Amino acid sequence: MAPSVDRYLRARGILDADDVVGETFVNVVRSIDRFEGSEIAFRAWVFAIARNEATDELRRVIRHPSAPASVQELEALGPRGDVEREAMEALGTDRIGRLLDALTADQRDVLLLRIIGGLSIDQVAAAVGRKPGAVKMLQARGLAAIRREILRGAVTL
Repeated sequence: MAPSVDRYLRARGILDADDVVGETFVNVVRSIDRFEGSEIAFRAWVFAIARNEATDELRRVIRHPSAPASVQELEALGPRGDVEREAMEALGTDRIGRLLDALTADQRDVLLLRIIGGLSIDQVAAAVGRKPGAVKMLQARGLAAIRREILRGAVTL
C-alpha cells in the first residue's frame, strides 16, 4: 500500500513524499486501535490520513519556504544521470502536472485517489469526507476538464 500512497502524494505535488509517507504510516500505527472495519475500509482510512498529512505538509512549506541550492552546490554533490531520459520523464510529468492544475483541488484529490490510490467511490467518499454522489460528480467534472484541456491542445499526451 505504501507505493500507492507515495504515488498519490507525489501527484499531489508533495516534494518530500518519502517523509510524508513515513508520517502517514506512523499515524496509522498510532491510531490502529481506533480503526474498525474491513480491508477495503482500511485502505480508504489510510488514504484519508495521507490526504491530511499532505495538506499539513503543503501548509508547512507555505509557512516555511526553503531556498533552492545553487548550481555550484548541485554540481558538487556528485555524478550526473542520463539527461535525455530525465528530460523525457520531466516532459511527461510536466504534461500531467498541467492537466492536474486545470482541476479544482477536490477534483484532483478524487481523481488521484481513484486512479493512483485504486479506491472505490465509497472509499474515496470516506477519505475526503463527502457523499458518494458528490465524489461521482467531482470525478465526472474532473475528467471533463481534462478532456477539454486535451481537446483544446493545451496538453498533448
